[in-house]
Amino acid sequence: MGRVNRRTYLSAMNLYPINNGFFKLDGGAMFGVVPKSIWQKSNPADANNMCSWALRSLLIEDDGRLMLIDCGMGNKQSEKFFGYYYLFGDDSLDKSLAKYGFHRDDITDVFLTHLHFDHCGGAIEMNRETNLLQPAFKNAHFWSCEPHWQWATNPNPREKASFLAENINPIEASGQLKFVERNGVFTKEAFPKIDIFFADGHTESQMIPHIQYKGRTVVFMADLLPSTGHIPLPYVMGYDTRPLLTLDEKASFLNKAADENYILFLEHDSTNECCTVKHTEKGVRLDQTFRLSEI
Repeated sequence: MGRVNRRTYLSAMNLYPINNGFFKLDGGAMFGVVPKSIWQKSNPADANNMCSWALRSLLIEDDGRLMLIDCGMGNKQSEKFFGYYYLFGDDSLDKSLAKYGFHRDDITDVFLTHLHFDHCGGAIEMNRETNLLQPAFKNAHFWSCEPHWQWATNPNPREKASFLAENINPIEASGQLKFVERNGVFTKEAFPKIDIFFADGHTESQMIPHIQYKGRTVVFMADLLPSTGHIPLPYVMGYDTRPLLTLDEKASFLNKAADENYILFLEHDSTNECCTVKHTEKGVRLDQTFRLSEI
């Protein structure tokens, strides 16, 4: 019996968490100027000061389309590369898709919040027979934003190690690349049920999708909020190119998220899949944590 294509009979929107494994990054880099004595309470480090982070994508099934938001770092890089980032765990994109009855060939759209390797590396794979790079989703359009694409393909020295040509150039060469327009206000022609907040503090034109689901707003947080441990405003990653702008973007977003009870879907939190936030005397803070399936 062949695999079941659920798109043929499910009409309502469905959201699925897609777990692509875990990796490690230096805790100091992930929390910037915040001292280890503080951040390790929420994100404990190992003996090498490395914290564990998730590679969690979001799959949207709706109206005959199957859209994957981000796709992890993939597995085509060298042993030396993975020696830096310690990819680990039993989860993979293919296993997670199969859990819900899907295959990567069913994906119609891959939405890339930005082009750092841990968000887009899984978009391209190595063909072991030809030894050539090719799209890992042969039937999908790959969606980026042109200002960010230009930023990533002409990288500054600070981000050059995160923008890998082997993850990016083959997307364009495949003819499957499309751009979401920014121009001040997101045009909704491509994704009528999704709004996008463009955040420029982490990297130029990072896209933060807002999805209307079961009467709630689910926000895919990407690197605007990597984990619940990053909710306090000063907790800004050392990787951010414009940290003061990130402070302003976080403040504006988190206040609105608390006001409107957004569900925040966390791409990198190794423990918490989703959370809500609330106003407190100390500012916006964590309210509840839960799984997407509990909505």
